[in-house]
Amino acid sequence: MPATVKYAFHVHSRVRELRLQQTLSQQALAQALGVSRQTINAIETGRYDPSLTLAVHLARHFGTTVEELFDVDA
Repeated sequence: MPATVKYAFHVHSRVRELRLQQTLSQQALAQALGVSRQTINAIETGRYDPSLTLAVHLARHFGTTVEELFDVDA
C-alpha cells in the first residue's frame, strides 16, 4: 500500500492590508470580485485558502502578483 503524503501548508495573506490601504470594506471588495463578504473575511483570517482563480483575481484587483499577495509556509 502506498504511503499517504500530508501537506501542512499555511497561507499568509496580505488581502486585509491592501484592502485597508484602498479604504475598501470587505463587502465592497467582495462585490468587486463577485464573492461573498464571508469569503473575504475567511481569506483575511486564514480560515480559507482561495482557489487559484480567485487568488489571481484578487492579485489583479490590487495590481500585484499572487506571489506578493499570498505567502505559503511549509
